[in-house]
Amino acid sequence: MSLLLGILCSVACASVLTPPVLPLFVRNPYLNAWLPSARHAPWEKWPMFYTGEYIGFGVLASDSNGTVYPLLGRPQDSLKNKGVSYNISFPEYMGSSYDASTTNLTYHIPPPLSAASKKSPVEITLSFLCPITPSSTLRQALPACYMSVLAEGSFDVSIYVDVNGQWVSGDRNAQIEWEYIHGDGTAEGLKTWKVKKQQEAVFSETADRAEWGTLYFSGPADSDHESGTSAILRQAFATQGTLKNQVDEDFRGIMEEEPVFAFSKTFKLSNSTHSSSKNNTALFTLAHVQDPVVQYASARGLTLMRPLWMSWFFSDPEMINFHYNDFQKASKLAADYDYYLALHAKVSGPLNTDYGDIVALSARQVMGATSFAGTPDNPILFLKEISSNGNSQTVDVIFPSMPFFLYTNPRWLAYLLEPLLEHQLSGQYPNKYSMHDMGTHFPNQTGHADGNDEYMPVEECGNMLIMALALANSLQNNDLDGYEAFRAGGQDYIDKHSKDYIDENSVFPLSLSNVDYIDAGWGGSHKGSSQALQWLDRSYGLLKQWTGYLVEFSLEPHNQLSTDDFAGWLALQTNLALKGIVGINAMSEIAGYLGHKKDADEYKSIAESYIKKWQDFAMSRDGSHAKLAYNWYGSWTTLYSLYADALLCFHPQITDVHYFFDLKPNTPDVLSDSDFYQPPTDQQLLKTPPNTPHSPRSAKAASYSRKNFIPHGVYKNQSDWYALVMQRYGLPLDSRHLYTKSDWEFEAAAVSEPRVRKLIVDRVARWINETDTDRPLTDLYETEGTGGFPGPYFMARPVVGGHFAILALDRACP
Repeated sequence: MSLLLGILCSVACASVLTPPVLPLFVRNPYLNAWLPSARHAPWEKWPMFYTGEYIGFGVLASDSNGTVYPLLGRPQDSLKNKGVSYNISFPEYMGSSYDASTTNLTYHIPPPLSAASKKSPVEITLSFLCPITPSSTLRQALPACYMSVLAEGSFDVSIYVDVNGQWVSGDRNAQIEWEYIHGDGTAEGLKTWKVKKQQEAVFSETADRAEWGTLYFSGPADSDHESGTSAILRQAFATQGTLKNQVDEDFRGIMEEEPVFAFSKTFKLSNSTHSSSKNNTALFTLAHVQDPVVQYASARGLTLMRPLWMSWFFSDPEMINFHYNDFQKASKLAADYDYYLALHAKVSGPLNTDYGDIVALSARQVMGATSFAGTPDNPILFLKEISSNGNSQTVDVIFPSMPFFLYTNPRWLAYLLEPLLEHQLSGQYPNKYSMHDMGTHFPNQTGHADGNDEYMPVEECGNMLIMALALANSLQNNDLDGYEAFRAGGQDYIDKHSKDYIDENSVFPLSLSNVDYIDAGWGGSHKGSSQALQWLDRSYGLLKQWTGYLVEFSLEPHNQLSTDDFAGWLALQTNLALKGIVGINAMSEIAGYLGHKKDADEYKSIAESYIKKWQDFAMSRDGSHAKLAYNWYGSWTTLYSLYADALLCFHPQITDVHYFFDLKPNTPDVLSDSDFYQPPTDQQLLKTPPNTPHSPRSAKAASYSRKNFIPHGVYKNQSDWYALVMQRYGLPLDSRHLYTKSDWEFEAAAVSEPRVRKLIVDRVARWINETDTDRPLTDLYETEGTGGFPGPYFMARPVVGGHFAILALDRACP
């Protein structure tokens, strides 16, 4: 285990950005704990839920001389300063590091005074792992995370860890009950605390915290345990360096003589015959288990959805047991993903930037808004629109998060879209345009039978069509080199363990190895094309219905909301119109895939006609930039809808060549523009036959037009404009305000010239280092001043998946 922790640290320690908040236990909307004030010592504040409310998770260390050291949270507030046999001191905090799955906090504990001249400090690392495992959906679906403790040195230290009842309710007065389980209840020897509300309220929240579900806090067999009043237990540990293996059986309120549930572990590091240091480890896990997860208006009616993991593990203890003992495998899979993410970010991202840190910091936040449910035949990934309004399965939240899923595991994107498609295919939504969300507040995905969801008709129709084609393209992508961590199994594995065709009523069935729970391969070659065709065909009527709406209403959108609803209603929005037109063009490709030539030709003709008119309506009189709205002269906007055009392979001048992604052989560590293949000109593109390789990546299939759908001059002019209006912390959203949306910044960066792409990424990195926001990464912030919140307080939202826009574009076109 210690070797593995070293591996994790070696990856995580590469991080250099200093965000204001770091993820600790971030797995789903309710197991969602963060380190506040991450630029300061971890003992200055308690860990917090994403809303900013503190939750009980405290860690102390002690040495054999009776000195107690706070490590995390504020458990020291319970300790006395006078008339006691212990001393309170603070360790030397060595700082934090992180990667996509791990956050490490490292401390030095000084040697006891009597041995100070002979001993070096003991180094303690608290490593929080919530593994991102794209090759193992089952592991990703487990509602649990790890905290491992590594102690290295030459004198003995003890660790104390406790949790309180705030993990199972947002009501501090709620009555809770608990149980200590050892031996037969879980793994042999594994110790577990089980905590839950006495009166649960299924599918309800208090301050965004679930009012149903059970907390499982597990520790190693050789640890000591105890439950009781927080101050009493912490003082007892400070005095004795251990716990009494006792259980307080007086059930009570969360803050009524605050009951806590604790473990302690002594690390025997001293060695009487050798001066060299030793190391020791301990593993703890935290799980928040709910059954059911959500209620969902499926085709068969309102359905209580059980968690996906229950298809493999038939009890909570069985799952807890597997998760605890799976640490080595889960860590390895997470390390694989982290390694490739860092590598791809270096190769695909702007030259010599902190892009790798930005995407690593974003990954757990994306998945922290989701919960897996359903069955292996029909897995579903439910999503909460965290912090902005709590909607369920919001289309224009899934859309900006899409680049993360296209890069990490496109099948998870299909699982996100499934409830929206199934619900509307069943006729439960009355409008002709796509619905905005599946329910006003998570976890109640009850639909909108009255059709009165938030009014974004052009926005959501365009989003759904674009995502449908993007997903279909990703399934056919054979370019798997360097993506071993994402598509485990390969073609041989597909043949043995998976179907060539998906079931009629299934999205993409989840087939796992019985040995190590690795997903069967997906996509690529014949299988990917078959999957894409069946999936598109199933929803073709619905997609065509939405396209009809866009044909009628997207070229000149009437007064309505776009995804940037915080900015208010606006008619003739340039970005909105472009998204609708790209959506029509997407439907032309979808129709062509499915052999509907008449539809394909019709939609292609309409899209090409509309895009010419759009240029006349949208661009400024001097052609230097796009206006915010057709009739708003003197305005400008970040034209983030260009990204969808490139992502869908409609702009071969970028996607056929990836001139800012494809490295020449023998590229040095420090890169320059000359290390990249250069783009062909428009004339070269038109003269080149389909499927001719311009670079290490082959051109797209012949079904795609060889000309740019949107002239490259629009891309170039927007890129130049962005450089002119750039602010200290990034590219403002439009001319109305100085605030920005980071997801749209990265979509704009992905299709900008290299120098502008680097400029945007560098400014966002500066913002992460300097912002005074005190919540998990916001996607909406001021680009000047302190980089703070502009009014709406967005935090911990999954839309930071848009930060993966550069990576997703690099692998977008088969």
